[in-house]
Amino acid sequence: MTLNLLKQFVLDPFVRVAVLSSGGKDSSAAWWWAMCRGWDVTHLVTVRITGGDSWMFQVPGTDLVEHQSKLAGIPWVRVETEGIPDVEIDDLENALSALEIDGIVSGALRSDYQKSRIERMAERLGIVSWTPLWHQNSLQHMQGLIKNGFQIFITGVSCEGLDNSWIGHTLTPESLAQLEQLSKKYRFNVDGEGGEYETLVVGGPHLPGHLKLSGEVDWDGVRGVFEISSVQAIA
Repeated sequence: MTLNLLKQFVLDPFVRVAVLSSGGKDSSAAWWWAMCRGWDVTHLVTVRITGGDSWMFQVPGTDLVEHQSKLAGIPWVRVETEGIPDVEIDDLENALSALEIDGIVSGALRSDYQKSRIERMAERLGIVSWTPLWHQNSLQHMQGLIKNGFQIFITGVSCEGLDNSWIGHTLTPESLAQLEQLSKKYRFNVDGEGGEYETLVVGGPHLPGHLKLSGEVDWDGVRGVFEISSVQAIA
């Protein structure tokens, strides 16, 4: 992709992009970033891992992106893959090749592994890859999300320092300050980039309404998740 062509995309208000979304805070922030540029977000694309794990993509809770897409009126593309390294990016590439888009927007923060593979895939497809959150300051990133109205619901925790009281909690400025102190004490990433916790954005500036979740906490004494029984979209 030449520099002149990249500049053309940046300046063109009619750019068509797909957003790679897990439903969590970072992909939601990237989605909003594209909207703020006046771009046409044509699809939300979710990679659903059918195997046990993935080096590239979030595993739990990704089916909930369907509810976000319906609320926003944006088509949802679900890409199923076993999570095998190299094969999973091929599966994503095959799905994107069927879309009429100029680029892909993702919420990568610090994973060089993820960012480099998405960029190489985009180059093969002849589109642009944007990672607008890349290397943002962790705490400032989280503070900015809450300040701008993102409702960040914690769907699971899996690190020392975070107990079951955090599961099912929607972050506030006060609880983020508490999370910051715990991250310093127990040495985990305040933005959850290391998998310390997982999130679902249930409302925010990128959505014309919000999602109401019902369910219960499943806690084993060390880690746990919010088992969602129903999702209600409220416009």
